[in-house]
Amino acid sequence: MIRLSLVIPTHNRAEQLLVALRSVVRQSADPALWECVVVNNASTDDTAERFAAFAAEHPGINLRMVFEPEPGVSHARNRGLSEARADLLAWIDDDERIGEYFIAAYLDFFDAHPGASVAGGRIVAEYPEGRPRWMSKYVEMPVANPMDFGPAVRPFPLGRVPGGGNMAFRRSLAMRYGGFDVALGRVGRELIGGEENDFFERLLRGGETIWYVPGAVMWHIIPPEKLTADYFRRLCFNVGRSQRLRAVIHHRTHRTRLLEILKWGATLLLCLTMRPVQSRWLLRMRWQISRGIFSRNN
Repeated sequence: MIRLSLVIPTHNRAEQLLVALRSVVRQSADPALWECVVVNNASTDDTAERFAAFAAEHPGINLRMVFEPEPGVSHARNRGLSEARADLLAWIDDDERIGEYFIAAYLDFFDAHPGASVAGGRIVAEYPEGRPRWMSKYVEMPVANPMDFGPAVRPFPLGRVPGGGNMAFRRSLAMRYGGFDVALGRVGRELIGGEENDFFERLLRGGETIWYVPGAVMWHIIPPEKLTADYFRRLCFNVGRSQRLRAVIHHRTHRTRLLEILKWGATLLLCLTMRPVQSRWLLRMRWQISRGIFSRNN
């Protein structure tokens, strides 16, 4: 019986998807207990053909692809919700690879905690060409969103929620809270986000506990093109836009703007503790996020 569905949304990244899938087929968990559902989100490259060839090479693994014609990761995730055969769902993105015990760790966790409904795992940033000298743990957050809260299962720390590329929850829970808001989330090359933060915010408001599962390890692969000044500028601006959109949805625009002003004070103090190159990138991050929050454009 299939107990867990691993869902991977993808859009025009066939090569990266195959890297992710190579880690999926190496899972330690019994293949009879899980499936992998790839949601092809309006891809125009050779994603479908390359997936079909890969699946044919691994007939012992439950690999299948479904097509979602409406562009946007939230549409793709909601399609995954409707297509998955199991009530327990785990999620990764197509630019990642997972440890061999990833699925087993989530299965073991939910078996040991039958009252739990939602969890997230460890995220390790991987830089194929090396971690840049300008990278501090603060500017790394929007780029790679690393997470490591220790070796033990525990509730997520206050103020933190799982990354969209390493989360697991019961489908019944997601349906109860309305799935992912299609007004948020990336569409093609658009860097707007926040759909998973919005989803987890609704869960927390509903009284749910989000659990950290350290054995569910994911490596977030950051290629050199995502470490350029131009990409970082656009990314951080859209982080701010995402926060502004969520503030409008939840009727807290003034509070979000006030909090951003307060963050400038903390940012300036942090700059005094860093190397000059790290300080410059931290200031760039704060400036672009502020632009996105205070901008009047969508």
